[in-house]
Amino acid sequence: MTGSESGFIELDGVEKVFEVRRKTGFMKRERRQVRAVDSISFRVASGEMVGYIGPNGAGKSTTIKMLTGILTPSAGRVRVAGIDPSRDRIRLAHRIGVVFGQRTTLWWDLPLIDSYRLMHRMYRIPDARYRENLDRLVELLGLADLLDVPVRQLSLGQRMRGDIAAALLHDPEVLYLDEPTIGLDVVSKAKVREFLRELNAERGTTVLLTTHDLQDIEQLCKRVMVIDHGRLMYDGPLTGLHEAGESERTLVVDLERELPPIEAPAPARVVRVDGPRQWLAFPAAESAAPLVAGIAARYPLVDLSVREPDIEAVIAKMLHPREEKPGDTSRDAPGQAAGNTPGDAPNPPERATT
Repeated sequence: MTGSESGFIELDGVEKVFEVRRKTGFMKRERRQVRAVDSISFRVASGEMVGYIGPNGAGKSTTIKMLTGILTPSAGRVRVAGIDPSRDRIRLAHRIGVVFGQRTTLWWDLPLIDSYRLMHRMYRIPDARYRENLDRLVELLGLADLLDVPVRQLSLGQRMRGDIAAALLHDPEVLYLDEPTIGLDVVSKAKVREFLRELNAERGTTVLLTTHDLQDIEQLCKRVMVIDHGRLMYDGPLTGLHEAGESERTLVVDLERELPPIEAPAPARVVRVDGPRQWLAFPAAESAAPLVAGIAARYPLVDLSVREPDIEAVIAKMLHPREEKPGDTSRDAPGQAAGNTPGDAPNPPERATT
């Protein structure tokens, strides 16, 4: 187990079981149990920034909800800063911050600054501390021109930055981020990541991050945990995850003209050719620089890009290894980079509660 023996966040044999009813016939319903989290144990030390990843429905959000006190575990023990979240949720709320990527803690019809004023009162933040934190967060997250704008008029990236500021106004010791960069453009993602790095370095805030964007993990976290079907399958450094899952990145090469498949040194290999464009797969744990340099020296190169492995593909391969068929490029469809997510929905998001 990576992390300290006695962590700031502690889970011991935690389970969460839901009872689901489904119709099986006329006037008949069947009840069955769904185990969303299955005997999970881990520790997160104060000041750690940890990635918590897995496929959709793996149990990530359920874990976060138990850590915040929204859900009560069916079995096992949960402690955050020595507090049982489900028994003392109000006291814990003053020590944690939560950002749900597809929900918001902001008031949809009010200007952004009004949401912050309401939180000032709700958390009973001392006036001087509130002003200091607000000024700092507004500057670091680039919110100065947005404070008087109603939340409904903010773009997804602007709203996400607003939500992160709201979660940090009361100086929480731990920050839970559930898909914080979902649907954001490249610039917004970069701003959020840089802010989180500074927050962790300067204030020692403990961060537990769930995301499907592997770049979030690579740029922010030294440690990663993988959950699948409610079970913790991996806990260690990111490089170890790549090795365990034998994940691959994809180098997309545009040549001046159509040519036979590029001759690349093993283990890199061409997995697709479409006119002058070729796709080459290579181990995610290896640098792309030598491969790029070799191709540039031998071929008429016009452009290239590197696509990161889709996190679900990494985990699927780690948990269910299989022989890759020649020409199998389903995960590298043209024009679709890994991790791309549709933009904001037209309807207001659901407000999160903690």
